[in-house]
Amino acid sequence: MQLLEGIKSDLTSNWIYGTAWKEEKTSELTLTALKHGFRVIDTANQLKHYVESAVGNALLNFFNMCSVKREDIVLQTKFTYANSQDKRLPYDNKANIADQVEQSFFSSLDHLNTNYIDSYLLHSTFNTNDIATEDLEAWQAMENLYKKGYIKRLGISNISNKQLLKIYDYAEIKPAIVQNRCYAHTSWNASVRYTCKKLGIEYQGFSILSANLRLTRNIEFKNIVQKYKLTPAQVIYQVALKMGIKPLTGACNLDHLIENVNCMKTELSNEDIKKIEKLMT
Repeated sequence: MQLLEGIKSDLTSNWIYGTAWKEEKTSELTLTALKHGFRVIDTANQLKHYVESAVGNALLNFFNMCSVKREDIVLQTKFTYANSQDKRLPYDNKANIADQVEQSFFSSLDHLNTNYIDSYLLHSTFNTNDIATEDLEAWQAMENLYKKGYIKRLGISNISNKQLLKIYDYAEIKPAIVQNRCYAHTSWNASVRYTCKKLGIEYQGFSILSANLRLTRNIEFKNIVQKYKLTPAQVIYQVALKMGIKPLTGACNLDHLIENVNCMKTELSNEDIKKIEKLMT
């Protein structure tokens, strides 16, 4: 199958398509992203924000219409604690954490019509301040699934630098991925990014645009946008890529999707990139 016009396949290699907050449009939008060259798809077994089964339906439809195979796709999903779910839980809330992880994981396999997951993430820590016993139990359960060959890489999302270091020290199977929201006012999550670079962990950034709308109103930022004749989104995404962030885009509009991925069409100078890194900090 030939890719649809608009995005070159090599441009999507550093991008992830995020499927959160799409509800009944999840399948259609995921299929559009796949048709346009995206090969890394992010979801979660959390009906509060994701429809994981709709991602699975999009994948089945895509495989049926082209020569792309399951092994050509990187599927990423997550285990989410009950305190971040609504009432539609993918596991027995009365079960212990290890059993909850296993029940959620096999439910994900069913939703996604697959027998393995490329990247499996702990969606967030049990509390925001530290690493709890529940987190260690969940991680160990994830490691057991990894050892059985069901998972290729483990990771964690929404984590502080302190928590990341604790999980890393505890883990037998070290986290290979961190996925965090990036704010300009925290130097784009600099401390966590530094730790990831030091330890060889892939850093994924989500809400890179929506979390930094204040930045787009900054006069210096506006001047840079005008100078390069890029959109504000393209400037932010290019800076993220230059900083070593693997960005998620969840664009629901095809024009915006194409615009985002083509953010490198005019490259910013190192001076301007450093200037944007310092804005709002």
